[in-house]
Amino acid sequence: MIRVLVVDDDFRVANLHAHFVRAVAGFTVIAVAHTAATAVEQARKHRPDIALLDLYLPDGRGTDLIGELECDVVMLTAAADAASVREAFGRGVANYLVKPFSAADLADRLQAYARYRGHLNGNRALGQTDIDLAARLLRAGDQVQASVRKGRSAHTANLVIEALRGAAEAVSAAEVAALLGLSRPTAQRYLADLAQDGRASVSLRYGSTGRPEHRYQWRTKTTAPSPDRS
Repeated sequence: MIRVLVVDDDFRVANLHAHFVRAVAGFTVIAVAHTAATAVEQARKHRPDIALLDLYLPDGRGTDLIGELECDVVMLTAAADAASVREAFGRGVANYLVKPFSAADLADRLQAYARYRGHLNGNRALGQTDIDLAARLLRAGDQVQASVRKGRSAHTANLVIEALRGAAEAVSAAEVAALLGLSRPTAQRYLADLAQDGRASVSLRYGSTGRPEHRYQWRTKTTAPSPDRS
């Protein structure tokens, strides 16, 4: 379980955000704080993995707490001015969500954060592709507009797109599934959609069994498919 500290000066808002978090599988709220001092105290006591932090607190600015909390931080605030956003990202926040927002908006960011943590799990050595993918996974809910079929998840479609874009070479459905924690059939469906839309190219690789494996690669502008001349 990913342990969450909720920090907001408004009791009702803090409780609402805690309610949103509890509805997301894999997350648990370990404490709620309404002041900067209490937030630091609770963080030292409970060691959360991530804090959902308001900018305006009665005894200080949320951004001044980021280093003291010693955990990842997502800002949940009404402050939408460029200076505040710059300050927050400059101090290392994982994401920034402007109030008011829906439960789905927060769940989207939390699920992206969970995939980011899963990708960086353990103490293995990382290549540049791994690091680039981690950065994209962290904000997968905010980027890459995908054409999504009925019944498909936009969030999953974006993750598959980013896996393709970050791959140094063509990959199989099994490799994408292992990277993102999906089933192979699910990865195959999303990859097939991208190939059908012309956003990914498909090649075949024959293994020892003689059965060809489909391998997918993101199409750049320079590798776009040529016009159909039939």
